[in-house]
Amino acid sequence: MPGHLLCLGYGYCAQYLAADLMNEGWTVSGSSRDQSGLAEIEATGARAVHFDGEHPLPPSQWDGVSHLLISAPPGPPGDPVLAHHHNTVAAMSGKLSWVGYLSTTGVYGNRDGGWVDEGSPLKPTSERSRRRVEAERQWLALFHDHGLPVHIFRLAGIYGPGRNQLVSLKEGRARRIDKPGQVFSRIHVEDVAAVLKASIAAPRPGATYNVCDTEAAEPAAVVAYAAELLGMPAPPLVPIKDAQLSDMALSFYDDNKRVRNRLLTQELGIDFRYPTYREGLQRELERL
Repeated sequence: MPGHLLCLGYGYCAQYLAADLMNEGWTVSGSSRDQSGLAEIEATGARAVHFDGEHPLPPSQWDGVSHLLISAPPGPPGDPVLAHHHNTVAAMSGKLSWVGYLSTTGVYGNRDGGWVDEGSPLKPTSERSRRRVEAERQWLALFHDHGLPVHIFRLAGIYGPGRNQLVSLKEGRARRIDKPGQVFSRIHVEDVAAVLKASIAAPRPGATYNVCDTEAAEPAAVVAYAAELLGMPAPPLVPIKDAQLSDMALSFYDDNKRVRNRLLTQELGIDFRYPTYREGLQRELERL
């Protein structure tokens, strides 16, 4: 039966999941911090909820909610949802059928190109990832202490319509950074939505899933393939030491690992629409 999904944080992934569910008759509410964001949410057919991370939601916003998705990132004070709604959410353990927390594969830190799975130790290298580890711990504590049906999704780099290397190349922003042996895992946003829907259909409270496609790849190779699809020359390779990247961009290159997604296929039965970046970029080329 269709339910009511409340998305605290109505970002890229939440919007794709929401669109799929609304097509199936679900009610979806999504939050934004500002008025322009609220208008954009309403334009998608969802109910707009104002949540700025500094003030709690009115109690009435929780009425009828059966499923909860959290994609609002933690800041220096911690998880903004739990900061204001820990007790409210804990008290809904008998009413919520599914809770999803969108985390990141950054919690594993650097493995020098080695493999990680859901049981690998968490060794975050950045402050952003350390905050995610703590947020995961707090959400899972609600499962252990109150029976809240929490599921953790550790997302790799997300791409899809409007956010991919084809767009970056056409806008002149794409760069090929040369750091030998560096690989990233990634996932198309439509496959993220498929994973979340599969978990909603077959919940396993307390579960953690790595959400990535089947091939970790060198970022420079992805840019080169996108350039080939566009019929344009690939940008030259630039050694990372000469690339003048921002601190934020450099931090992504601190982590080098391959992420296993076995649980997605074995437990959730995911058949990837885009098993590698090649299929994903080919599809995005059709959308340009």
